[in-house]
Amino acid sequence: MKAVLVTGGAGYIGSHTLRALASRGYAPICIDNLSTGFREFVGDVPLIEGDLADPFALEEAFSRAPIAAVVHFASLALVEESVRNPARYYHDNILNCLNLLGAMRSHGVRYVVFSSTAATYGIPDLVPIAESTPLAPVNPYGVTKMVLEHMLADYAKAYGLRFVSLRYFNAAGAATDGTLGEWHTPETHLIPRLLDVACGRGKSAEIYGNDYPTLDGTCVRDYIHVSDLAVAHAAALDFLLAGNGSNTFNLGTGEGHTVLEVVREVARTTGADLPYEFKPRRPGDPPALIADPAKAQAILGWQAEHSNLGEIVETAWNWHRKRSGASQPRS
Repeated sequence: MKAVLVTGGAGYIGSHTLRALASRGYAPICIDNLSTGFREFVGDVPLIEGDLADPFALEEAFSRAPIAAVVHFASLALVEESVRNPARYYHDNILNCLNLLGAMRSHGVRYVVFSSTAATYGIPDLVPIAESTPLAPVNPYGVTKMVLEHMLADYAKAYGLRFVSLRYFNAAGAATDGTLGEWHTPETHLIPRLLDVACGRGKSAEIYGNDYPTLDGTCVRDYIHVSDLAVAHAAALDFLLAGNGSNTFNLGTGEGHTVLEVVREVARTTGADLPYEFKPRRPGDPPALIADPAKAQAILGWQAEHSNLGEIVETAWNWHRKRSGASQPRS
């Protein structure tokens, strides 16, 4: 079993990926500072509680076993926070990744799967969005991910690194067995915010903008089930370790849903009234973000299997109901 170091593996997407890697025959090892992740999400996977800024934590992680590859999730990921505090994002996302790449070089690890984002595209002129679309991020979070993609490409040319960069769209849903799901503070994603209203933890949902050039005036987004994202990371690792060169892939469904369509689906699934109120547009919100997933389908052999909106909302609702009366997991 090849040992794979997963940074940020105690988080939402990272914890699902730990399971996907284990089911694929890998032996994941997690390093996480637990600032936004949760110890119990890691399960039986070995956990190094530490930060990528700490060289001793990195040394411990790479010394646990001969590491075959890295899957890198650990980063800050709130768009609005990145606008308010860009210094924190440039420090944590870029400098910490430099530390990680330095440790990889020291230990002779050449392969990394990188968690990127559709935010690198900014406000595209055309949808669906192909990987060839120019990168033009409109917030510091997206800029840091773009810089890291360039950094990986430079390391590949200079040091023989091989990487896969995965630009995914709107992660959503929860594990089908109800044991893993979203738990963010603050919660910024649409579906869990709507589920909070359905559970009575919020009076109404806020919808930002109703004057976009879409079917009902609200934004269109491509929602991808977190389990499908996890499988894609395992497929990307298989791709690299099979001897293929570096590459970049979009992860999405190729279909979009408006915010009001999501509201209606959550209301149907939960049986709850979902009052909402319109707020002004948020700066930098594109009218529509929809992936062209053809490249990942053709090269990685990956396809979203659980990402129809009904299944996404149903799994998220099962998780949300389970945790609605529970205390926050242990960090």
